[in-house]
This record gives sequence, C-alpha cells and structure tokens, in this order.
Amino acid sequence: MAGRSLQASPEGIEKAKKALTRNSLTQKALAENLLFSRSTVNKFFNGKSVDRTKFEEICEKLALDWQEIVTKPPSECESAAVEEAIASPASEDIDALVKKVRSHYHDKIQHRCGTIRLLDVNRPIELGRLYVDVNVMEDIPSLQRKEISDLQQHFKPHTDDFNRFGLGKPQKRLPGLEAVATYFKLMVLGKPGSGKSTFLQHLAIECNQGNFQPDRIPVFIQLNKFAKDAKTAGDFNLVKYIIQEFSKCGISEQNTETLLAHGKVLVILDGLDEVQDAESDQVIESIRSFSDYYYKNPLIISCRIAAKKYKFQEFTDVEIADFNQTQIEIFAKNWFIAVTRNVSDEGEAKATQFINQLQMSENYQIREIACTPLLLHLTCLFFREKAKFPSNRAKLYDEGLDLLLKKWDEERGIKRDEVYRNLSIPYKKDLLTQVAAITFEQGDYFFEKDKIQQHIADYLRTLSDAETDLTQLQIDSEAVLKSIEAQHGLLVERARGIYSFSHLTFQEYFTARKIVTNSEPQALENLVINITDKRWDEVFFLVAGMLGNADRLLGLMKQRVDTLLASNDELQKFLIWIEQKTISVQASYKQVAVRAFYFALTFDPCFAHALDTSLDIDHALMYAHSLANAFVFYNEFDFSCDRDNAFNADFNEDLAFAYSDAHALDFALDPFFPRNQAWSHAYTYELDLHFTLDPDLVLEPELEKDLQQLYNQLPKRYSQGAMFKQWWRDNGWKVTTQLTNLINKHRNIGRDWQLNKHQKGLLKEYYDANRLLIECLNSVCEVTPEVRQEIEDTLLLPIDEIERQKSNKSFTKQE
Repeated sequence: MAGRSLQASPEGIEKAKKALTRNSLTQKALAENLLFSRSTVNKFFNGKSVDRTKFEEICEKLALDWQEIVTKPPSECESAAVEEAIASPASEDIDALVKKVRSHYHDKIQHRCGTIRLLDVNRPIELGRLYVDVNVMEDIPSLQRKEISDLQQHFKPHTDDFNRFGLGKPQKRLPGLEAVATYFKLMVLGKPGSGKSTFLQHLAIECNQGNFQPDRIPVFIQLNKFAKDAKTAGDFNLVKYIIQEFSKCGISEQNTETLLAHGKVLVILDGLDEVQDAESDQVIESIRSFSDYYYKNPLIISCRIAAKKYKFQEFTDVEIADFNQTQIEIFAKNWFIAVTRNVSDEGEAKATQFINQLQMSENYQIREIACTPLLLHLTCLFFREKAKFPSNRAKLYDEGLDLLLKKWDEERGIKRDEVYRNLSIPYKKDLLTQVAAITFEQGDYFFEKDKIQQHIADYLRTLSDAETDLTQLQIDSEAVLKSIEAQHGLLVERARGIYSFSHLTFQEYFTARKIVTNSEPQALENLVINITDKRWDEVFFLVAGMLGNADRLLGLMKQRVDTLLASNDELQKFLIWIEQKTISVQASYKQVAVRAFYFALTFDPCFAHALDTSLDIDHALMYAHSLANAFVFYNEFDFSCDRDNAFNADFNEDLAFAYSDAHALDFALDPFFPRNQAWSHAYTYELDLHFTLDPDLVLEPELEKDLQQLYNQLPKRYSQGAMFKQWWRDNGWKVTTQLTNLINKHRNIGRDWQLNKHQKGLLKEYYDANRLLIECLNSVCEVTPEVRQEIEDTLLLPIDEIERQKSNKSFTKQE
C-alpha cells in the first residue's frame, strides 16, 4: 500500500547524485527546471519525506526508476505487521489481552497524567482535584468567512454592557468528552493556556480508570519529547515509539502490534505546535503514516490555534472554548481547596470570597481575562495572599502578559523558533503597544489582516537593522503576526483574515502603556480629551496606576470635568442649589459627602456609592447608597439605625423625606406592578418615620401639621390589599404630588429642574467623568496630599465657587 510521500534510500540517493552529474545539473538547477522549491529537492537528496508525485517527477527528470530509488516504505513494514498481528493465532483472546495490558500499564499512565504543576505553586496537584470539564466549538471562528460588520453586531463598546468577553457572538459549544466520543480522529485546537494539555491528560486518566472507552488502553505522548527522542535515535517512527513505551511495562512487541491492529489503543498526542520546525515535517509524516495504517485506533492531537495549518485526513478540528461563569466558579473552588493542602473549609471560604468579588461590577475587566484557565490561575494567585484583587490592575495585566509572552513556555521547557531575530520580549511588547494604541484610538477592535500587517511592518522598519526590501518586510510582518498569534495568543483571528486582541483588556493595557511611555508632553492632554468617552475609562484607570506620580493627570481630569457644565446656566444653578443645601444642614461630615448625597438624591444614587468607596467619607454616603437601593432595587432601609450617628437633625429629616419620597414616586409610577405588592401595606406607615425616627427629634409645628394631614389621608395599615389597591388607583397620584410639594416647600428637595435632553446628557457626562476621576483618585496611583485635597474640596461645586477658592488660595500664597 503506497503512502502519500516517499523517501529515497541511501543507495537511491547515491544513484540520484550520479544522475545529476551525468545530466550536468545541480540541485538548484534541478529545482528550477521542475519549478520546485529548493527545500523539496534538498529533502529528496537528504533522504527526507517528499510528496509522492514530486518524488516521481524528480526521478523521471533524472531518468531513474523511482522504485529503485525509494526506500522500502515504512507503511509496507507496518502493513505487514498489521496483517501478521491479525492473522497470527493469539494465545489469548483480544479482550483478555486488553485487560492484561491495562493492568500492567495502569500505574504508568496515572504517574504521567495524574498530576499537574501550577505556575508558582510549589508542589504538584492531583489532576482530578483541579480539573473542570471543558467545552469545545465545532465551528472554528478563524475559518468562518465574515465581515467586520458581522462581528460588531454583538460588540458595542459605547454602552455599559457590551460583550467584551468573546468580542462577538458566542459560539455553540459541545462538551469536550462528547466531542471525543463523536469524532474518532480529533484535532483539539486552542489558545495558549486554554487547557488543551490538561484536557488530554484528563482523557488519558478517564480511559485508564475505565470511565471512558474502557475497552482501550490510553497512550499519552508529548510530541516535543517524541521529536527529540526520534531525532537522537534517527528514526521518526511512531509505531516503534509506542512499542518501546509499552515494553517498559513488560508488554511484548507482538502484543502491542496486536492491540494496534485491533484498534485497542487510544492514542493521545499532545502539543504538535511545540515541535521544532526542523523536525516538524518528519513528525507530521509519522503521524500520518500511523493514522493511515492503524486506522482502527482513535487518535486525538492537540495544537495551538494558527501554529501551523496542519491538515490530517479524516480528522475533525474543534477549538477549546473559554470558560463560562459556571466553569470559572468550579475552577476557583477546586483551586483554593487544592492549594490549601486539604483544608477544605478554608479553601471553600476563600473560593466564595473570590467568586463574590470577581462578580463585582468594578472587577469586570479581571473577569474578562479570567475566562482562560491560565489567566484564571494567575488571578487566583493574586487573590490568595490578601483575599482581594490588586487595586492597581496594571500589575495583574503586566504579569499576565509576561506569562503569555515568555514564562508559560519557559516553565514547561518549550523552545520555539523565533521568526525575527530582533523580536525579543521587549520588542514584542513595544510592537503590541504600537498596534494597540493606533487601533484603539481609531476605534478599531477588529482589523483586516492586511491592515495589522502594515502596522507590524511599520514597527519593524524602525528597528536598527530593519529589512529595507518591501517584499521581504511584508513576509516578515506576516510571520511576526503568526508568531504572536500562535505562541502567545494575544492577537487572534476572529474570522478568516480578521483579527483582534484576544481580550479588549489587553488592547486597553497596551494603549495605556503607550501613553505612559510617550515622551511627548501633550500625551496626557490628548488622553483627557476622551474623558466623556466611556470606552476610555479603563485606559484612564490604568494610566493613573502606571504613572510614577499622577498629580498632573488628575489635575487635568479635574479641569476637564469642571468645564463640562461651565457654560450651561441651568446646570450651574443645579450645582449652586447643591452647594446651598450642603451649607444649610451643617452636618458633621465632609462637605463633599453631603454634596454627593444631594447630587445622588436628585440625579443618580449610584454616584454616591462611587464616592463612598473612593473618598472614604464614612456613613453619609452609605445612606446615599442605601437611597440608591430605594430608587433602584426597592430594598427597605431602616432609619432607626441612624440614632447612633452624629447627623444634624435637618440632615436627618432630609434623609427621611428623601426615603419617603422615593417610595411614593415608585408607587405612583407603577402602583400595580407585582413587585410593589409587598410594599403596599408598608407604604401606609412610611410617613411614621419622621415621628419614630428619634425620640429627641423635634419638627417645626407647620411641618408636623402638614405631615399629619397627609398621613391622615392614607388607609389604615390593616387595610386589605384589594381595598388599598382601589384606594391607590383613586388617590395615589394626588397623595404623591402632595408629598412631593411638601418636601419641596419645607426642605427645598424635589424641585423639577425641567432639564431638556441636551442638559440631561451633559449632566450624565458630568456624572460619569466625576466618577471616573474619583475611581482614579482611589486607585493605588501616587498623588500628593495637596492635589487630593484640592480635588475633594472642589468636587461638584459650581464653576464660580471653584474659581473663588482658587483665587483665595492664590491670594493666601502671595501673602
């Protein structure tokens, strides 16, 4: 049976060399005459595998009989061995042989595949304690023909809830074990750190323990080790390698051949991409030969996406999918229990903390990169020491990039072929920084292959010994793109010829890195221009954390924020009202806390929470955050807890009024929505809060009288639900309006500012920009106390008051 490629025997090579001389040809001339590449002819004369058709054409050109030149094809030996193994009478039936071999080989597989070494964990971890079932995608994204517009349909970076994780529509997924059971020959593709090797080890263990294909014996081969051993032995024969593997456990060659002939071996080949280029052709040929002639054995191969365009006959390609939320939670629980040395209670508690914090809105960027096992492991490492994520996320991202660019291969002893001699790790970081900054500034999250290759070529051109030939530069840029994609997984092919960064977080990080390392003085000014563009939020946050001192950045941000409403008289009146209310209550808290409360009360309670966590302004903003719950989540807030706090009585009343008003408006807008039914009876005593809040609280007579009159209109708290519903239908809006007017009259709260759409948009931008400023201020960025105090003192003030304070400070300094 003839194979698809042939090799010249030593004797055949000598005959071919003589034929070259006889025909006055060189190897180069022979290649040119046949229109072959030089490498094909070189392989022929070096005894390496050559495509069968080309082998025969070379022999024909040299007037040689190819059958006299070719070495005896390995396939013939293998075919003979198969026929002999099948035909020869077995001393035991095949099932008994499988059982016997499984018992002999069991411990070796358990030893080889039963544990896993985690980065920066000082001992091996039992695979079963950590493993999480993986899913695969049958439709490989990089093979799909799509337009950028197709990918952008599910990616909306200008909204608060756009899909960052997959940068596009999620693909249909299939459980990994189901894919192996469905497809007899499987190529498992995946990004670096996606869990390919762990999945294959799990397959081997499951088979070894009889939980998966119990009628077969698993053999697990790391292809880079096979290539090294084969090179040393001078024989790239996968069958012999398996025979030697089994012989170490006392299994005879004949029994191994019998098992292979009957398809009783589950062959698992890990890391095709890790084979050096010099040996890759021979390794591939050995796999093809084995697959052809021992076709009854299931075969699973793992390889990084885009490492090489390997195509094997009868193989189905699938791609390891990113972890979903359930898989992340299972992995985290397994991880923390495994690394705490069997202290399961401690591990489970830490895992619960990890999962709860990961789900917080402020950690969505960390959640994004934690969808691959390798980077999820890194986030667990960061969390383990302090039970919280780093405030400076840039440190986490930087270590994650070092892991992908260098450390992950180093830890496993993998040496990869460099495609460009000067492209060291720092150069790769600089290259990615340039590509990220250009594309992000242009609003490009997906880019055509030609476009990104041009960005790479532009960078390569800046290197000291850069290639000047444009054609060669284009070739180099394509090779570099494939290197970054295959070796590090930082750029990925989302559809045929369309690329993006693997995670938007990395594109944002490299963009921030470009700004921080930029020597031009206007770099920060250019950044601050984007303060109202939400897609730049993470870049601002990262730049603040990466700068040695963030005074200038935060000062520029504050100036930009103050100008947003400076020219709008109505919104300046709104800020003046906030300042007047703040002065009037004389609360024992920072004035910025009180301003935040009134801003939140009128505009958006969530703003107060941002300030609460950022400026450490104590309980005042906790009340504002609870008010946010009243507005948004309809949660009860017990004002009786206020007794032990040092609130001024006026401010205390404002809180109670605001709370009652929030509920009143809630009912008025939607009194019959099911969620409100539980509140129906509660509302009948909402106004009691002012009288039961504090025994020492004394209200003005007119205020108390108005409240009592309004309260008397309400149905009694023991009223039936149907009666209350009818009463509310008839009287709810009237009572709500009276309450709103009462609050406005006595406390100057609840005014209808009658803002138009444009003004509301400006106020939202102002809110978002202030929140971003405070988040940056609250990060681990280095900022002097003076700058921090100045920002805090002038936050949410009208522009005239800010200018007045600046003038006073300037005058004081002059004195």
